[in-house]
Amino acid sequence: MPSEKIIFPGADGQDLAARLDTPDGPVRAYALFAHCFTCTKDIFAAARIAEGLAAQGIAVLRFDFTGLGASDGEFANTNFSSNVQDLVAAGAYMQARLAAPAIVVGHSLGGAAVLAAAGQMAGVKAVCTIGAPADPAHVAHLFAHAREQIERDGEAEVTLAGRPFRIRKQFLDDIEATRMEAAVAGLRKALLIFHAPQDATVDIENAARLYGWARHPKSFVSLDGADHLLSRRADAIYVAEVIAAWAQRYLPAGD
Repeated sequence: MPSEKIIFPGADGQDLAARLDTPDGPVRAYALFAHCFTCTKDIFAAARIAEGLAAQGIAVLRFDFTGLGASDGEFANTNFSSNVQDLVAAGAYMQARLAAPAIVVGHSLGGAAVLAAAGQMAGVKAVCTIGAPADPAHVAHLFAHAREQIERDGEAEVTLAGRPFRIRKQFLDDIEATRMEAAVAGLRKALLIFHAPQDATVDIENAARLYGWARHPKSFVSLDGADHLLSRRADAIYVAEVIAAWAQRYLPAGD
């Protein structure tokens, strides 16, 4: 599938690196993809889902959040709220240069971010989450061993997925102050929740909470046998195919 590198300004004016995956033929709709915590736009699941959606005629913009991957900025200065605003900035860029995203897809913490951002993005009709936590503070368990140092010194360097990251107290304060129930209940957009019963990173109970808060139209798909990162190609392709089929009901006539 054709793929184009793009740079656009994030919420704080930093240059964010993105990739636009497009179909070989006509574009039926545009989607925006948000990657998982400390991941990048090029993680296997993001690339495979974008490829799968493009095969179904849906162009996908996936980007690195501020301070990650090829994007500018310092990760230590970011938090969940800044990720949400980066998503809003990405949607605004798409609306101005391409077309407003009709579909937003978020993986893990990116799923929580799209739930929080979708209400601020014109044109979004369908929202999909994959292994998303119901509470952004869920990610704090990943660096619980450094919690005392962060509280005492204001920051600490932690290792996540084999890479060092600096976590500051403002990040903890932000995720702990965020409540998702109102955002999900007030979404007023079609919602599709993917979650694996065997997810060892984000327990499936999170999906039950999100589904319970959401209003119809809402759907749930069990990714039985998949891991949190959708590391098997077949699982990522399945997610893309289901999103493409499900989203047709919510796209404008003629798309």
